[in-house]
Amino acid sequence: MALRLVADFDLGKDVLPWLRAQRAASEASETGSGGADVLENDYESLRVLNVERNGNIIYTYKDDKGNVIFGLYDCQTRQNELLYTFETDLQVFSCSVNSERTLLAASLVQSTKERKRNELQPGSKCLTLLVEIHPVNNVKVLKAVDSYIWVQFLYPHVESHPLPENHLLLISEEKYIEQLRIHVAQEDGNRVVIKNSGHLPRDRIAEDFVWAQWDMSEQRLYYIDLKKSRSILKCIQFYADESYNLMFEVPLDVSLSNSGFKLVNFGCDYHQDREKLSKHLTLCVFTNRTGSLCVCYSPKCASWEQITYSVFYIHKGHSKTFTTSLENVGSHVTKGITFLNLDYYVAVYLPGHFFHLLNVQHPDLICHSLFLTGNNEMIDMLPHCPLQSLSGSLVLDCCSGKLYRALLSQSSLLQLLQNTRLDCEKMAALHCALYCGQGTRFLEGQIIQWISENVSACHSFDLIQEFIIASSYWSVYSETSNMDKLLPHSSVLTWNTEIPGITLVTEDIALPFMKVLNFKGYWEKLNSNLEYVKYAKPHFHYNNIVVRREWHNLISEEKTGKRRSTAYVRTILDNAIKVISNLEARNLGPRLTPLLQEEDSHQRLLMGLMVSELKDHFLRHLQGVEKKKIEQMVLDYISKLLDLICHILETSWRKHNLHSCILHFNSRGSAAEFAVFHIMTRILEATKSLFLPLPPGFHTLHTILGVHCLPLHNLLHCIDSGVLLLTETAVVRLMKDLDNTEKNEKLKFSIILRLPPLIGQKICRLWDHPMSSNIISRNHVTRLLQNYKKQPRNSMIDKSSFSVEFLPLNYFIEILTDIESSNQGMWMPCERKIVRLTAFL
Repeated sequence: MALRLVADFDLGKDVLPWLRAQRAASEASETGSGGADVLENDYESLRVLNVERNGNIIYTYKDDKGNVIFGLYDCQTRQNELLYTFETDLQVFSCSVNSERTLLAASLVQSTKERKRNELQPGSKCLTLLVEIHPVNNVKVLKAVDSYIWVQFLYPHVESHPLPENHLLLISEEKYIEQLRIHVAQEDGNRVVIKNSGHLPRDRIAEDFVWAQWDMSEQRLYYIDLKKSRSILKCIQFYADESYNLMFEVPLDVSLSNSGFKLVNFGCDYHQDREKLSKHLTLCVFTNRTGSLCVCYSPKCASWEQITYSVFYIHKGHSKTFTTSLENVGSHVTKGITFLNLDYYVAVYLPGHFFHLLNVQHPDLICHSLFLTGNNEMIDMLPHCPLQSLSGSLVLDCCSGKLYRALLSQSSLLQLLQNTRLDCEKMAALHCALYCGQGTRFLEGQIIQWISENVSACHSFDLIQEFIIASSYWSVYSETSNMDKLLPHSSVLTWNTEIPGITLVTEDIALPFMKVLNFKGYWEKLNSNLEYVKYAKPHFHYNNIVVRREWHNLISEEKTGKRRSTAYVRTILDNAIKVISNLEARNLGPRLTPLLQEEDSHQRLLMGLMVSELKDHFLRHLQGVEKKKIEQMVLDYISKLLDLICHILETSWRKHNLHSCILHFNSRGSAAEFAVFHIMTRILEATKSLFLPLPPGFHTLHTILGVHCLPLHNLLHCIDSGVLLLTETAVVRLMKDLDNTEKNEKLKFSIILRLPPLIGQKICRLWDHPMSSNIISRNHVTRLLQNYKKQPRNSMIDKSSFSVEFLPLNYFIEILTDIESSNQGMWMPCERKIVRLTAFL
């Protein structure tokens, strides 16, 4: 399946054996099976209560006497510890322990029988207690009410030394949130006690809310209150110094007025009134380190035949509402939709029906998100029990007592890429797989192997082009937080094809109103994203438009011999040398293909221009990043582009077992050579529209294979249409390798006629053939006559040796002879010979 759940914790494996060992040790003197039976009952009552920020897991169970026991599993040491025992039969629904493990807060529900005889607070339905547990000492009643109270200790970032004050959140079913400040002191050595326990200072930090979510990892409290029937999402950030700030407010188009009261991630609760707490309404907030902020919302469903859910991409300024129809609706559907935070993606799934993997960073095009229906076997492999998405891709299964880490499966995504028939699924699977691998050579090799065998598998987009752009993007993505705004992650700019099984509506939404002025960490990145939405018109994504224009200018100047300063060109070519050196440093082994072994000045100019332009692009938009780091990022990105092209070609070369002997023109093309020629042609098409550089030597090898594999008329058509580009290296080798048979003469002559004048003159001098001499003389005479100005006739010229009966030719001979006599000191002997030969002809 695309989603892989790796168990980090399992009550049955990490806690139960320890409990059995503890019981066996305490009953070592007893025999019989009674202990085992009790332990089975213990296991039935064993359940997770909370997962704290440091990863420690609080659990509870009842012993054979009905006592409520609290335990803690340390995720670092993988050891268990008993925290406290209540010697009364109570039902626990919320619990939290401070980071020093000196204080325990718990909320318990009393049965009617226990209410009458409870010494702590008789008559109250719910007790919220604060217990000193280092060592076990006093118990303080914080609340004794008939409504539920949830508890959560704050965990400061600074954990190297104990803080003198602990902060505890109390979340009431009566729709308010309080923060208690608990001062502690050490007495008699390590004994920790609460100071002034009779009066604990408290702050009311939220009121009249209808929904709240706790982010344990980032210590953030999200909540929604209703103002004039509008849902307003707010966020409070708690800091290491125990202070807090209201960070933002943003209106949401969600219907919560009749949904009751809902809490998310305040422990693992088993005792809420499911109907009252709106089981079928799902709303959660997800963030990641890049500054994204998503609100996922699924309203109550009047009918399970059609499911609607929305994702508010607040960091992008728009929302997307998805609608999908369900087939074979069963009773198990009432478990509702599950949203999971997978960092760069958000997973939405309904077991047995659909799985939707939403791209959070690039949500604009639906093809970059993966949607699978119940017909796909991967759907049935997902858990059917309700899952609770915690911070950092952690997922808690309260029913089984397992804590998972949710990961995307590379192997399943590659399998989907290879087997699916839909272009949209291929696109999404490709991007998901590259995100998982992030530039790893092994993953790229697997994708390239498949591409080389299925190069024409996609009709809606260019597979090679998409792979090169996406993989190059991921290779430098982690270098800076703004890379997603500066480099394209896809070659596809629009997608108009419908995704089977789902419809989509996109709407603009209001941006958050930030309540603070100074931002750090995540909030700085979120604010940067919001500023980008407001002011980046058009977007900052790099493209090669300027490079294309400048490259054409340089090539035109080269043809006319009027190139600008040599210092400028030398700088551009030096950039190309740096790229090739960086590329060679990446590749430790010898290359199979003869690339990067010739000058190919045109490709080096393109390479160098791209370095210069991309560096300027980064310098404009990456304020505060060192220039040296920017230069290295540019070299790495362009080197990666070229390396991927080399990798694709080498994979095909290795697959077809080609050898260096094909580099000569005097051999015939095989089926293997034609397959490699086809791949090279597709690479050329992919890079041409984006104006990306190719490795020097690419065009030479492409031309050699073209000569081997194509009939003459097809070969010439490819040259004329720009599919094959004639390089000096390729043509020189052709002239030397092929003899002067009638067929080869025709090929040589056709090639020479299509060469640029400067290269053509060099090549003609290498071909010892009358046809070559004829071309040289024609070109030379043409150049002479272009600058010819009529001068007074020289009567001293001896015309008798050149006189013929055709008068126009006589006149032409006289002009050439006149030019020769007036330029005798300027011409080389061979050039004078050419003029006489032309006159004679």
